Amino acid sequence: MTVTLPPYEDVVARYEPVIGLETHVELGTNTKMFCGCPIDFGGQPNTRVCPVCLGLPGSLPVANKAAIEATIRIGLALNCTIAAWSRFARKNYFYPDMPKNYQISQYDEPLCVDGWLDVEVEGQIVRVEIERVHLEEDTGKTLHVGGATGRIHGATESLVDYNRAGIPLVEIVTKPVPGTGALAPIVARAYVTELRDVLRTLGVSDVRMEQGSLRCDVNTSLSLPGAEWGTRTETKNVNSLRSVERAVRSEILRQAAILDAGGKIKQETRHFQEDTGDTRPGRSKETATDYRYFPEPDLVPLAPDAAWVASLKEALPELPRVHRKRLQTDWGLSDLDMQSVLNAGAVELIEETVAAGASPEGARKWWLGELARRANEAGIELVEVGATPAQVAELQRLVDEGKLNDKLARAVLEGVIAGEGSPTEIMSARGLGVVSDTGALTAAVDEAIAANPDVAAKIREGKVAAAGVLVGAVMKATRGQADAKTVRELIISRLS
Repeated sequence: MTVTLPPYEDVVARYEPVIGLETHVELGTNTKMFCGCPIDFGGQPNTRVCPVCLGLPGSLPVANKAAIEATIRIGLALNCTIAAWSRFARKNYFYPDMPKNYQISQYDEPLCVDGWLDVEVEGQIVRVEIERVHLEEDTGKTLHVGGATGRIHGATESLVDYNRAGIPLVEIVTKPVPGTGALAPIVARAYVTELRDVLRTLGVSDVRMEQGSLRCDVNTSLSLPGAEWGTRTETKNVNSLRSVERAVRSEILRQAAILDAGGKIKQETRHFQEDTGDTRPGRSKETATDYRYFPEPDLVPLAPDAAWVASLKEALPELPRVHRKRLQTDWGLSDLDMQSVLNAGAVELIEETVAAGASPEGARKWWLGELARRANEAGIELVEVGATPAQVAELQRLVDEGKLNDKLARAVLEGVIAGEGSPTEIMSARGLGVVSDTGALTAAVDEAIAANPDVAAKIREGKVAAAGVLVGAVMKATRGQADAKTVRELIISRLS
């Protein structure tokens, strides 16, 4: 049955959304969490496995020190307290993607607790409190084949690839985030964006959401103002920043429709549908009791040395918010301009474009203008639009050198996005360079003068502003390839 969803503005005026985010990060170590198998993405199924990550009898895990260090660095960057003593636990559940039928994780004694991450949304700072950062191993991957959707429903068979099973996985769990109102979806996206930037800056993960090395579970609930928080749902494995925002908004609308009809929200996991933008039910939500946690008997507790933790904190790099403030000063941007750059997800793209030789103004012009327009039309992230910072810098250099004007540069950029080559190669292949040779332009100027005698007479009388009409005629005749400055000089010269 199709449910009519109420208007979003009406919903957030009547209900109070509360969000929470659980973000899973695959660490970029050389080997898996408890064995020596490599963790490179891809590979033939079930070729990067061993008795330990397959859970064969008699195999024993050994903790990966590099993964523990990376987790501590993440906790420090998120202003967490690093536990002086923590331990691993067995999380029991029976899914085919866990060959041991349990996952080695952390439960009541995680490595990092009680942190926070500030995000900026529409000019205000929202502090998202971090409940815990803990270390565990990833699961394998189940592939459902024979159906139309790639999901288990309608599939004829399911295949399991254990290459991913055992990869070090950090889970970052926020505390509930109330009080964001209509901005709840935007806050969720801003948090994951900021967290991704922090993780990338630390160098602990490639945080590629499209490959699953950064995955987000989004918790959403609604309640009446002043009432107890409502029943939450958990939307699993949302795999893009845009989808995080859409998933929160979709759940707010869906839950409001149910509550308005007198129904109750069911505590369950749900799956976000990229094509429709809504969520579909998965399974009922387990509790800690269902997982039957108990201390992992094959691993000793973790007791990080205080001096080691202090040295890791001292060596932390400049974190994104501080880095952005420095860039804002270097680029001479106002707070509003910098917020526009941040909202577009263009900070790193502009920074890399400037590093490749473009001015900050030139880099911003392309990333926030033509490229942002194309990304919005295609419904993709700016980084996915098809142009690299080096190509944009080269494009702007051709403009600065007078070899392209803005109109021609947009045509060249179209070729770049289509994969035709570098801006210089496309300019040459399409014959799009600016014509500034006076000999080649004289005939077009004379034709424009002859076709517009009244305008020419005004210019002869000293009304040089009228030259714009003739410049436009020449530009049209040359398909925009004439150098406007040279054309104007020729016109004034011919009619002086």
